[in-house]
Amino acid sequence: MNAKRYYSLFTMVLLAVFSFTLVGCSDKESGTESIGSKEETENKTSEATDTQYPIVIEHAFGETVIEEKPERVATVAWANHDVALALGVVPVGFSAANYGVQDDSGLLPWTAEKLKELGEENPNIYQDTDGLDFEAIADSNPDVILAAYSGITQEDYDTLSQIAPVVAYPEIPWVITWRDQILYNAKGMGMEEEGKQLIADTEKLIADKANEFPEIKGKKAAFAMFTVTDLSKFYVYTPADPRGEFLEEIGMEYPQSIKDQMTDESGFYIELSAENADALNDAEILIAYGDDNTLAALQADPILGKVPAIQNGAVVIIGDNTPLAAAGNPNPLSIAYTIDEYLTLIADVAKKLK
Repeated sequence: MNAKRYYSLFTMVLLAVFSFTLVGCSDKESGTESIGSKEETENKTSEATDTQYPIVIEHAFGETVIEEKPERVATVAWANHDVALALGVVPVGFSAANYGVQDDSGLLPWTAEKLKELGEENPNIYQDTDGLDFEAIADSNPDVILAAYSGITQEDYDTLSQIAPVVAYPEIPWVITWRDQILYNAKGMGMEEEGKQLIADTEKLIADKANEFPEIKGKKAAFAMFTVTDLSKFYVYTPADPRGEFLEEIGMEYPQSIKDQMTDESGFYIELSAENADALNDAEILIAYGDDNTLAALQADPILGKVPAIQNGAVVIIGDNTPLAAAGNPNPLSIAYTIDEYLTLIADVAKKLK
């Protein structure tokens, strides 16, 4: 199975195409918070301690050795290019986004915004809908290939390694925190210290923004996924998943009734039958993917409709195939771009709670 097919399997079968989401579209014009501007990055780079080579990075396929600082950085799969961009580096090539894009550019809005800020008007985008385009990747002549957030197979890794050293995911395909995504990719670029600073800056942004919405703090919330055409089962993302983790980062609490359903603490979601809908009873707020009809469909269901948060309409609906949805597994650029609207949506629901 090639990487792209694996990606489709992950996103579509394990909970619906990157309907995995987290944050909403922020001020897209002059008010957008910017993480890692070019000037800031250059200043931090000059202040960072000298990187010692070779760099050894352990990952799911063994280890990768970076002998010297890469000058030409390529990325594949989802969001790795955003880490490079946040650190002020324009990749020599990266995979097109295929979910949440509102035009035919292959760019999510935060990526397009950062490219413009860095002066790149014609990025080299790999079109890999039918699998990784190894020829295009090779033609971009990279010194390193970043794939910390990806679903590449052993075969993909071996082929890519013939082109350049590859930074793969830590253990499980498509499972990595936004912090580790930054650390792995930054280390592969010879920018580990800058990566740590980017994490600190992003953490501060999250904390500062959350403080602007005190009504959210302490509320019990869960991130779920329902398919209105089949409400016999549903999924809940765990605190091990970026969606669940982020709720805790903004000061919310994961309901104990959901934690009690988890048999694998490292698992990023649990699947429950509708008969177990009472696992949601402790949640004051639910976040879910859908459209204008989703809440009504949930409320009309004879079982799920009895869940207090659903019955009370305390459900934040994230529109499918939108930038808001695409930000579900966050990175520093998507967090900065979308956090205002995401927190506003949750706060609007929180204000209505009795």
